[in-house]
Amino acid sequence: MDFDVTKTLDCKGLSCPMPILKLAKEMKSLKSEEVLELLGTDPGSKTDVPKWCTKTKNELLGSDEADGVYKFYIKKT
Repeated sequence: MDFDVTKTLDCKGLSCPMPILKLAKEMKSLKSEEVLELLGTDPGSKTDVPKWCTKTKNELLGSDEADGVYKFYIKKT
């Protein structure tokens, strides 16, 4: 993936709605065009994070899953 991660938010072990609540709070601290890496283990994140990005008009640059950890890369718009 061709971008630099500005900040990583570790939400592993948290269940819905906590990853989304923490994501929303953390995104407020970023500047436009900065990228947040979100790490989580909640399977619901696979659908929740893309929906949140669409709703808030932030850009989901990509996602990945390895060993039960979901990674999302979100650019603040």
